[in-house]
Amino acid sequence: QLQYPAPGSPALAQEVAVIVKTTSSNFWQNVNRGAQAGMEGLDDYTMSFDGPASESDIAAQVNMVDNAINRGVAGIVLAPSDPEALVPSVQRAYESGIPVVIIDSMLAEGAEQYYQAFLSTDNKAAGELMAQTMIDAIGNEGEIAIMSYVPGVGSEIGRVGGFTDYIEANSSIEIVSTLYSQSQMATALNQTTDILSAYPELDGIFGANEPTAVGMGRAIVQAGREGSLVALGFDGNEDLQQFVRDGVLEAIAVQGSFQMGELGVQTIAKILAGETVESFINTGVVVVTADNIDSDEAQNVLY
Repeated sequence: QLQYPAPGSPALAQEVAVIVKTTSSNFWQNVNRGAQAGMEGLDDYTMSFDGPASESDIAAQVNMVDNAINRGVAGIVLAPSDPEALVPSVQRAYESGIPVVIIDSMLAEGAEQYYQAFLSTDNKAAGELMAQTMIDAIGNEGEIAIMSYVPGVGSEIGRVGGFTDYIEANSSIEIVSTLYSQSQMATALNQTTDILSAYPELDGIFGANEPTAVGMGRAIVQAGREGSLVALGFDGNEDLQQFVRDGVLEAIAVQGSFQMGELGVQTIAKILAGETVESFINTGVVVVTADNIDSDEAQNVLY
């Protein structure tokens, strides 16, 4: 168990460094806003927010972490762009006595010893929440389809697996089809169009990530089916927000980006204060509907 700041550590700056995948997307700006909210009351510390111009510039992110270590920050909140490439830098932080909290995406297996907590969406819980939303909307029986994205990736196993298992365990709803868009909007549009014509009586449909849900929503509009079936999406870009406002989608589950920033900073503060923290912290999802889309809770996570 490391002491913080570790004896002889270079922790000169009372700075919490928040380093994300890119500063150029609204999702990560929401993380920034949450981190600033998390700093309230931490009068002894300042916060910096940094990230590459694009998510694919992994070398730039590695440099940002190394620079934070070199200037002796008190702690680091990191959303790693690559599970492998960031491990040596996180190990270096650990060896320098600087606590690291990982948000959003996991580091490679075996790196757990070098960071103190992982904060992310519990995708299984999110899938179950959407399944309950579906049951509440269509009742205990009916036919639904699942528009998934890439089979076998971690978030998909949790999210779609959680949704499917919950429907099967808690209702008599029949899942007539599960299709995979490979996260391609156009593919999801074509697949949904085919499903809607094959099942004219379909009661519900779930689009499990952003490009898939956007393609699904467009297909529903093109088929003139909005309002005739319950469509649920996942994530919250402007297209999906508009679908909610227009009644094409009943609800979208939006990942707690604001919470990742806020809880990330608060977790670092707890570690620095000598408190123990959970190794996994669920940052949750916000279910956004036409009724609550303009609320602060929804606006903090929409992007």
